[in-house]
Amino acid sequence: MKKNILITLLILLSLTGFAQDKHEKIKALKTAYITEQLNLSKTEAEKFWPIYNKYEEEKSAIKSESHKDRKDIDYNKLTEVEANAMLVEMKALNNRRYKIYNNLITDLQQVISSKKIVQLKKAEMDFNRKMFDEYRKRHHPEHKEKP
Repeated sequence: MKKNILITLLILLSLTGFAQDKHEKIKALKTAYITEQLNLSKTEAEKFWPIYNKYEEEKSAIKSESHKDRKDIDYNKLTEVEANAMLVEMKALNNRRYKIYNNLITDLQQVISSKKIVQLKKAEMDFNRKMFDEYRKRHHPEHKEKP
């Protein structure tokens, strides 16, 4: 039954894909994939997704912040003082990443089982791998798929 729902969702997404932004389409696919992999009930999903989406937004903000500050740096001309300041900033960003991830786990423990939280990490990795494989297949057809 869930596979039929997922297949239907994928077909609908592909048909309406021209109207959607690529990121929104990927987000919808990820939502469907994680919901299926974790076997979330309707009640669990209603509580899970606001927490998870908040985490994703915070993670994305940190990623954007770290990239915008470093895109114009000439790394070959860095002084030791500048490099040390960058390391302090990098450590602070990593601490923030760990904090939001730990908050995610704490918040999710209130709404889903620990087992499903552990399964979430695997589902995220599997989804990312599938997306990377699909990208490679579409943009680099000379690479053969992994068995």
